[in-house]
Order: sequence, then structure tokens, then C-alpha cells
Amino acid sequence: MSPAHRAPRRTLSRRHLLGLAAAAAVPAAAFGVQHVRTDDTAAEATTSPGRPGVKASAPAPPAVVTKGGGPVPFRSGKAMLGAYLDLSGHTATQAQALRRQQTGRDERIVHVFYDWGDLLPRKIDGLPEHAFPMVSWRGTRYSDITSGSADDLIARAARRLKSQGRPLLLRWAWEMNGDWYGWGAARNDKNPAGFIESWKRLRAIFADEGADNVAWVWSPNWNSSPVADWNTYAALYPGDKYVDWVGVSGYNLHHEKPETLFGPIYRSYAARKPILVSEVGAVDRGGRTKADWIALFAEWVRAHPAVGGVTWFDTDTHPGYTEKWRIDTDPESLAAYVAMAKSPRFSG
Repeated sequence: MSPAHRAPRRTLSRRHLLGLAAAAAVPAAAFGVQHVRTDDTAAEATTSPGRPGVKASAPAPPAVVTKGGGPVPFRSGKAMLGAYLDLSGHTATQAQALRRQQTGRDERIVHVFYDWGDLLPRKIDGLPEHAFPMVSWRGTRYSDITSGSADDLIARAARRLKSQGRPLLLRWAWEMNGDWYGWGAARNDKNPAGFIESWKRLRAIFADEGADNVAWVWSPNWNSSPVADWNTYAALYPGDKYVDWVGVSGYNLHHEKPETLFGPIYRSYAARKPILVSEVGAVDRGGRTKADWIALFAEWVRAHPAVGGVTWFDTDTHPGYTEKWRIDTDPESLAAYVAMAKSPRFSG
């Protein structure tokens, strides 16, 4: 979600795995999810050349993939709904039970975070029977991978995920188009080719280990920082052969509309790959603001059939934010989320 939320301890909390060692020293405006346009209306409007203020016709929506997803299959028009779920005072199993009671359904994706050097999980605590794990695995410097020095670590990771014996999503080195993580192109000599080479090497080692239950999620941030030719979606994309799902992180922090956050990546890839909104949440500005944004997001997903999955950022343990991201911060927000969860579009 934001830059390194790192604490020096071996737990599976967002604090440990996203790393926030620098959070206190980094201004809020430097946070990854806060590299945003402040004028959201202007950001979404397009104008006709030579006719200031006149909106151009919206581009035609892309054709939608009808299959794909690798071991975690995509169902056109159906979105799996899940979360990164970390609630204060609850174990993973207790948190899942609470959400089941509130929403009347199980999570379909259970999102967890791991550091580069961690032992990746052989099982996920609290995982509902029909849910898919999504393992977000931190990256490292590209040279650590391309040199071959990390081959044994990668092979170990592949064997451990293979041992789960069920399809799962692997989201390696997410938000690589931001400058807040050590595995971003910005911190690797502005070299997108190094990211792509690293991605392909990981996939090759996983294939050698027979980890064919892993679906690969390539997941940039909704916008790039810095904005540069070497840091675009296209420059960092490993290629259709090497990607099963295209993910994206996007949060309503500054009145961003869902189309602003997710429209560009949808238009870029929906004709080729299923889309996974891999991190999403909304700030509560009082009244029905959070509930209304959840409803707006649900409408956006309904209008975009290539979205095959959504994982909410559902937590009250995220350091550095007074905002609690959990879905039940007020009755209206919970009701909006439950309505979304129970809609046919989210029956994937």
C-alpha cells in the first residue's frame, strides 16, 4: 500500500511485511498510494484537441478475455471477493469467522504478505475451504536474482508453495513502478529490463520445481512514480506468456474515483488478461463518504467484466494511519460492503 512499513520482527502482519522503517521520516505525500492527482475531475476528463473544456468521446472499452488466470481460473463477469484481513485482537481464524458472520459468506481470496527471505507458507491459517491464497512476496534487488545467487532461495519458495497442494496466487514484487520499494525500477538503475529478467527467472525456477499450482500476478501501482518512459506499465510488463493475472493497487485517499484508479490498467490489459484489484480501500471522511465510495466501486466493477477478483485492505493494524481500513468502521460502510459482497457480480 505505501512505502516500507517494516518492523524488526518475524510476523505476518502488514507492518512487518510491507516494511515501514522509513515511515516516520517520509512525508505522507511521498507514500506510494499518495502519488495522486489532486484534481480528480480534471484527471478523468479528456478534452478534444483545440477545444479546451470540451470532453472528447470516451474510448471504446477493450474486448474482454473469456479465459485465463492459469491455475486460478478466471470466470468472465464473476469477481472473487477477498481481503487482506488483519484485525486487532483477532487471530486469522477469528477474523475470518467475524467476516463470515457479518457478510454471510466466506472470503474467496485470502491475502497474506511475506518478506523476501521468509519461509513461504505451506498452509494459510484460517483459510476457508474454497478460498484461494494470494501470497504477496517482497522482492529484492534485481542483481540478487539475475546473478543466480538467489536461485536456492527461490527454489525453496517454489517447493513450499507447491506443497500447499491447491491453486494459489503469487504476487511477487508488487508496485514495482513506485519509488518506495527496494525492488522498484527507480531503485534498480532505472532498469525495467532487470525486473523482467528477474520475473522470468523466478518463473523458470518455479517451473523446474514443478510448482504448477501457482498463478502469477503482475501488480503495479495505479500510477507510476516517477513518471518516466522506463517506469510505465508497458516497460515493466514481463509479457503475456509470463503473467496469469494483471493486478493493481489503488486507494481512495484524495477523492479518487474508481475509474481514475483502475481505468487505465483495465484499458491496457483487459483484452489480454483477467484483472485483479489486488489492494483497495477508502478513507472515511464522515457521514456516508466511505459507504458511498464502496457502492461506487461496486458499480465500477459491475461495468468492467474483465475484473475477476478484488482483495480489500481490511485492517485496523496498519501503522502510520489514524484511518482504520477495516470494512466495519461504521454501520453504513459495513452495509455497503455487505451489499457488494452479496451481489451476483461478486459471486465468483
